[in-house]
Amino acid sequence: MYPDHPGYLPAERAVTVHKPTPITHPQAAPLVPVQPGIVPSVASVVLPDGRVVTGYAISPVQPEPLAAKPAVSRTAVNVALGGVGFLAVCGGLLLLTSFIAALTAFITQLITLAAVIFGGWIAVQIFGAGGHGGGNTFHIRKAVIKRNHFHG
Repeated sequence: MYPDHPGYLPAERAVTVHKPTPITHPQAAPLVPVQPGIVPSVASVVLPDGRVVTGYAISPVQPEPLAAKPAVSRTAVNVALGGVGFLAVCGGLLLLTSFIAALTAFITQLITLAAVIFGGWIAVQIFGAGGHGGGNTFHIRKAVIKRNHFHG
């Protein structure tokens, strides 16, 4: 079966060589034969059933090498991370300051609201006493305070 093999008899088989026929398209540019710079080697292989296959050895296509990434120094990475950390701390302090200012304003408003409500209650106690029949009318300038009672 192989040329070295004792059972190989090349005269017993007829070999048919097929040549490819190019497909021509009516609008395609005419083909111009070009000789390769280097003639590739032709390899023949005899198959186990006696057929001979002849062809060119094809080298595998090598992908283009990737562009090498420039090296990043440790110092640059540390500076970048430090900057990100600094911005995070500044943002946190800004939020904390805003929160404290809002809390202060809220407490101030609560104190003001309590003062208005308590002052209104005091005003109702003082000026509303003459509205019903059992109250005493008195003048604040002449009043004398004895045991939590006003005497005029």
